[in-house]
Amino acid sequence: MKKLRSKMTTEELSDSLGVAKQTINRWVRKQGWKTESLHGVKGGRARLIHIDARVREHIMNIPAIRNRQAIYQLAETSAEYEGANTTSLLRQVTGALESMTLIEQEKLAVLLAREGIQGFLARLGIAEEQA
Repeated sequence: MKKLRSKMTTEELSDSLGVAKQTINRWVRKQGWKTESLHGVKGGRARLIHIDARVREHIMNIPAIRNRQAIYQLAETSAEYEGANTTSLLRQVTGALESMTLIEQEKLAVLLAREGIQGFLARLGIAEEQA
């Protein structure tokens, strides 16, 4: 799956996800996604879809997309995490996750599925520089 921009046409989103334009249009209608007119297109029916959290969550909950994402994550190089504080760190992370609401946990799961661990660490500003 290609990186999603903040606004995309039906055609761009369908190409990115590997689904038909009609499928995207059906999702827009059924899910009530926010769109805006794309001026200058013959017929005046072209729309830009706002790729917000609801849209991303819907996309990541589609089994075929989620499975593709899992394959991508498997290809990501794994880092070795070790040290004396591993058990203490694990307790801290587990405690933080348990204190999150279910919605926050779901959003974190979507972020991890989309970005992978390296993207997640980069967002936190703690990713190691790759040699």
